Amino acid sequence: MCLDEWLHYLEGLHPTAIDLGLQRVAQVRDVLLPVIKTPVIVVGGTNGKGSTCAYLESILTAAGYRVGLYTSPHLLRYNERVRITQSEVDDAALCAAFAAIEVARGDVSLSYFEFGTLAAMWLFDKAAVDVAIMEVGLGGRLDAVNIFDARCAVITSVDIDHTEYLGATRELIAREKAGVFRTGRPAICGDMSPPEVLHDEALRLGANWLAIGDAYRFQPHVSSWDYHGAGEYLNLPLPLMQGDYQLSNAATAIAALESVCADFSVTESAIREGLQHAKVPGRFQVLPGKPQRILDVAHNPHGASALAANLMDAPVSGKSYAVFSMLADKDIAGVVAAMRDVIDVWVVAGLDLPRGTSAETLQMVLASVGVTNIVLVGSVEAAWIFACEQAQENDRICVFGSFYTVAAVLRLIAD
Repeated sequence: MCLDEWLHYLEGLHPTAIDLGLQRVAQVRDVLLPVIKTPVIVVGGTNGKGSTCAYLESILTAAGYRVGLYTSPHLLRYNERVRITQSEVDDAALCAAFAAIEVARGDVSLSYFEFGTLAAMWLFDKAAVDVAIMEVGLGGRLDAVNIFDARCAVITSVDIDHTEYLGATRELIAREKAGVFRTGRPAICGDMSPPEVLHDEALRLGANWLAIGDAYRFQPHVSSWDYHGAGEYLNLPLPLMQGDYQLSNAATAIAALESVCADFSVTESAIREGLQHAKVPGRFQVLPGKPQRILDVAHNPHGASALAANLMDAPVSGKSYAVFSMLADKDIAGVVAAMRDVIDVWVVAGLDLPRGTSAETLQMVLASVGVTNIVLVGSVEAAWIFACEQAQENDRICVFGSFYTVAAVLRLIAD
């Protein structure tokens, strides 16, 4: 089968798209990869996972290591999920990995994400990478990534999302995320105000708790920043990725690397180089030209609040247009409330997906939060075209609400 055929097959293989639990996927792991020698850094959290993974990959690469990176979801191509030495693996490699898992699993049923997680590690093992960076898909304790024994585990942030699986409070969600911590191993926390249970779980598991604001911190300046942790790095270059929260993500990545310095030697020059090259599409991604056009995958209140803060820090003299769409199982009202004061015109489209929300439903939620300047269109692509036609040179267009929303615009501008 070609890659598209494999992905179509995997989508229908398991009864449910999300099936948290480690028994099935660990059973297949033991057949497929009975011995895993590759050191693993696991990165979980509500927001900031992708950026922190990118800093880890970029800095370790600059330090001379062969790095494997597994992230999700993808925006345009499944291949984005698996990178080796900063290059996406090709279709043939992914197909070979899926075929190997199909043989190893026997009659064990695996979800799409579980198949992909095993495929990534199989490819990393074949490529003999020096380190594998694995991004948690959902939660932590029961996520497929947690079948690998992390040399270091990172939690970037804890906030409300995926409540149907993780619980409705930060405390319950933190307990699930803490499941990636390991006895005697570093547990890095990048949340400025984490739920107390996150620290308690780290202590209960015997992990080495290292939290931002305590074990490490950062100090921003106008055109540089300082890092203070096990080491001290002054006047570091600002990250390539924009947004104030990126300093927190970058500092958390540095703290994680310091915690495994016995395994990986990373110089200050590698840190500097890595900061200036790490990038992830769709994270406050500013397109060239005018009007200002920003793509951000913010899809929960925590992410939307960070996006709103960035927009307020760099106001435009004209109007701000939103190209907006979300999935039905997200906190739509919470996201709208976070962005309400920084958007003048909401150009709203539905997502024609099993979990998608119609434009009419989005309009009702917007109205319930007090938003009145709403334009309904038939698709995200149409919303983007409309906003681009309406916006003047001093205006701003911000695309947000879902990975699917950003992906639709990225596909359109790539054609």
